[in-house]
This record gives sequence, C-alpha cells and structure tokens, in this order.
Amino acid sequence: MSSKPWYANGLRFECTQCGRCCTNHGAYTFVNLTYADADRIAAHLGLARPEFLREHCEVEPGYFPHLRNEGDACRFLTPEGHCAIYPVRPKQCATWPFWRENLAREAWDGPVRDCCPGVGQGPTYPAEEVERIADETERWYGA
Repeated sequence: MSSKPWYANGLRFECTQCGRCCTNHGAYTFVNLTYADADRIAAHLGLARPEFLREHCEVEPGYFPHLRNEGDACRFLTPEGHCAIYPVRPKQCATWPFWRENLAREAWDGPVRDCCPGVGQGPTYPAEEVERIADETERWYGA
C-alpha cells in the first residue's frame, strides 16, 4: 500500500511571468534540451540544429545539450523579463515547477517557493495532474 503524497490535495501554482525561473538559483542553473527541443527552437530561429547548438548551447559528450546562459540568466530571457522563444520553450521550462525533484516538500517549500512567486498562487493542480506532468518530464528526458 502506498501512502499519499504530502500534496494529495493538490498544489497551487500560477505563472506570474516574472522571469525569475529563467535566472540561476543554486542547483537551478541549466536548461537541458533533448534533440527534439533543440530542433523546435532551431526551426523557430531559422537555424539548422548544428548551427543552433554551436551558437546557443553547451554540448558535453554523454550529456544532454544545455542552453548557454547570458550572465546569470537564460540567453532567451528578454530585458523585459519574458521568454523570447516561449511558443517552443524546452520541456523543462514548460513543466516548471512540477518536476519530480521539486515535489519533495523541502524543495517545494524551500528553494522552489523562494525563487517563484507563483507557488501557492492561482489554481490548484490536482495531485494526479502534478504527477502526470512530473512523469511526462521524466519520460521526455529519459530519466
């Protein structure tokens, strides 16, 4: 018999479009990409995948490519604090904050809440939806 998660009654979240999740916060430094992510973003920018990877990413053998930052922020964060590639943003960005590692109560009530003013705001996501999103992200990155 499995016990219910601490968020069995759901989690409230609403994106405030503040851009804080697009800046470095401790362990939250990299935006990992699958090649499907890279292909979508490259096409959106009018680039071939190799050109996109060369111009915008760090690629280390054996790891997913990740976006190269501009200082302490994502290179696609505009000066106004918006995502310049929002329609094709990476899965990691689209599923924030419902990542498996964020669902530990200590993470949710600590570093996640500290960096994201949308935590605890807006609609309640049922636990089943939170789990579905977290599982989808894990599958996307092959974890």
